[in-house]
Amino acid sequence: MHRALLERRIRDTHARLVKAREELAVLNEQLAVVQETADEARVRALVSETPLAAREHDEATRHADAMVRAREALQKSVVDLEQRQDELLAAVTSGKQ
Repeated sequence: MHRALLERRIRDTHARLVKAREELAVLNEQLAVVQETADEARVRALVSETPLAAREHDEATRHADAMVRAREALQKSVVDLEQRQDELLAAVTSGKQ
């Protein structure tokens, strides 16, 4: 592969990786808040023992679970981008020798 093309792909991959890491940091902060909300809803459901409190707890838990899945997908994307970047860097360095 031509060196200029490799360098462009490295830059593109790096930009995507930086963005994915930033999104992951934001998602982690949001997830902490959502999980705290779900925990509070669980306590309210246990204390009040009302159907409404139970539904609120279920909804908060589903939301937290969905965010956990989104975080896992984003973490996988970061790992994949890191691997791709390493492969591209290896291709550039092997071309120098």
